[in-house]
Amino acid sequence: MTVSGLQRERLAYRRSRSRRSTAVALLSTLVFAAVGCFTLTRAPGWPRVRDSFFDLDVAWRSLPAVLDGLWLNLRVLLVCGVLILVLALGVAAVRTLRGPVWFPLRVLATAYVDVFRGLPLIILLYLVGFGLPALRLTGVPNDPVVLGGAALVLAYSAYVAEVFRAGIESVHPSQVAAARSLGLGPRRTMRLVVLPQAVRRVAPALLNDFVALQKDCGLISVLGAVDAVRAAQIEQARSFDFTPYVVAGLLFVLLAVPSARFADAMAKRAEQRQGGR
Repeated sequence: MTVSGLQRERLAYRRSRSRRSTAVALLSTLVFAAVGCFTLTRAPGWPRVRDSFFDLDVAWRSLPAVLDGLWLNLRVLLVCGVLILVLALGVAAVRTLRGPVWFPLRVLATAYVDVFRGLPLIILLYLVGFGLPALRLTGVPNDPVVLGGAALVLAYSAYVAEVFRAGIESVHPSQVAAARSLGLGPRRTMRLVVLPQAVRRVAPALLNDFVALQKDCGLISVLGAVDAVRAAQIEQARSFDFTPYVVAGLLFVLLAVPSARFADAMAKRAEQRQGGR
């Protein structure tokens, strides 16, 4: 394949513009970073803040304990993520049922979504973590990790259920009609035709909820679970220094950044796919 001279000039011009844009972006980033660093370090209280929040010795000593706590957060994240997808998909499917016979189930599903989307997560954690054990019912666990995970599942399932419902309702009715004309029943139509399209459309929104769940897994510490946040609190009490909290925060950021960038890439890909239609 031969490239004309005009095409080579266009490609060279685009490469030069790209290099120029990269250089300008890098320079502006360095300037902003230098200005921010200068402003921060020249603040009157910076020496005290540096000693209280950015002590490298304290950070290094607290890192193993905070990492052990982060491993608990990761396990809670994975288990809760799977349970949230299952429960939310079931709630969304119930809310999309048609016919008067399903009205009671639709009301229950709607009430569940309204209550747990409106209830602040921190209050839900207290209600589940301290209220359920107080009932002294047989089989109710007392483990703060289990109770905190249950509260996260209840709260996030309400949000994710609405994401799934939006995806299900975005599938054109002609798709369902075509599937039914081929002899597929309601269940197989939902499983083979509607759900694959719905999940693909709402994947970016689901990934954003997953990123938010990564952060909120740290809230199980309010029930006494020794996760990264609780470990940082213990280390802070020992050293009377807030650096362990900074360490825990940086670890959560490092955990969330790849997921956030992947969610952005999925959203961009979805926009490109819709624009090409």
